[in-house]
Amino acid sequence: MAGETPPAQPPSVPPPRPMCRRWRRNPLRRRTDVARAWLGLGVLIAVLAVAPVAAVVVGDAAHRHYRDAARHQEQTRHLTDATLIADAPRHPEPGSDEEKKTRYPVEVRVVTREGRTRTTRAEVWPGLTAGSTVSVWITADGKATEAPLGGKEVRSRAMGWALLAAIGVALAGAAVHAVVGAVLRRRDLAGWDTAWAETAPRWTTPT
Repeated sequence: MAGETPPAQPPSVPPPRPMCRRWRRNPLRRRTDVARAWLGLGVLIAVLAVAPVAAVVVGDAAHRHYRDAARHQEQTRHLTDATLIADAPRHPEPGSDEEKKTRYPVEVRVVTREGRTRTTRAEVWPGLTAGSTVSVWITADGKATEAPLGGKEVRSRAMGWALLAAIGVALAGAAVHAVVGAVLRRRDLAGWDTAWAETAPRWTTPT
């Protein structure tokens, strides 16, 4: 009838989140739902527990490795003066930012610790003329090389490996969660097929 007040409706309650549905008891909850919930919790706890340990172990091993490498480099490399045999290219414009960053490989003459003269290729500033002297790091046999690793570089590389170890643990946990979740999902699909095969005859009428 017009003008009548409609009956009160129960307040709408938002549906629980998927994770909450897996923990709550309800007629539709399956064993696989509980397994997924425990799987997610277990993987999370495992990652949080293992990742810091892996980062510390790998980081410490990497630090010792690079520290030993730095000591070896300090013993087998030394800084010396090198004389340019040929002019270095002048490609960058003088005074430009490009000139401050660019280096060119040029033939240089160096003297080893044993006093032997060697010729090698070293990267030098642009515009240097033949006969100019630059400081380069060389190996025991007189080849130009990079400077030995410093303490900051050793720590930086060790921290990089520690971070990679932690990320690797997290990715491994995510992979385990995905694989086991896929297996449980296949089991659900197989269960649905079996249940439907038993229920379908009740919903169909013979022709």
